[in-house]
Amino acid sequence: MYSTLQSYIDDLDNLVNEIPDQRKQKLAKIADYIRSKEPAKLNFICTHNSRRSHLCQIWAATLAEYFGVESVETYSGGTEATAFNSRAVAAIERAGFKVENPGGENPKYEVSFDDESKPLICFSKTFDDSHNPEKDFAAIMTCSDADANCPIVPGAEKRFSIPYVDPKESDGTSKEKETYDERCRQIASEMYYMMSQV
Repeated sequence: MYSTLQSYIDDLDNLVNEIPDQRKQKLAKIADYIRSKEPAKLNFICTHNSRRSHLCQIWAATLAEYFGVESVETYSGGTEATAFNSRAVAAIERAGFKVENPGGENPKYEVSFDDESKPLICFSKTFDDSHNPEKDFAAIMTCSDADANCPIVPGAEKRFSIPYVDPKESDGTSKEKETYDERCRQIASEMYYMMSQV
């Protein structure tokens, strides 16, 4: 792990106690699913695949590596495609990830947690895009809108709901950076707890 990212992750253990018991129960059920599958394919889904679903995909992959959880594949998608939001990208860079931006309207960012592992390719797409699994995966709903609008995710063998408040609500305000960093840290701490339970 990059040193800044390693320090960030080391601090997450202190945040686990702040996770409500109800959330821990939901995360533990996903951990049970991961233990039961080889490989465990996790597709994190929100409306635009621009913020929360990407943060979950990136942190789940990173913390699976951190805890030595093998055979986990992480994906993300939306009910529609836009772009991986630059504010969310900046938040993961502040956390210590290395991000390469090739440019374009919907860039295929390369996100790395170390120099040895293959980077995660992160760009906005629908949950049924060809880059995502077609079957035998868990659909993990990360926003209430996607949860309500996708009662059935074709091909998913399991469906979980762990909605997060959209950091988009702070866009263009003085609280923008703080809100994105808070959501990044919340998602990181919950993915940390989830992978620690596998």
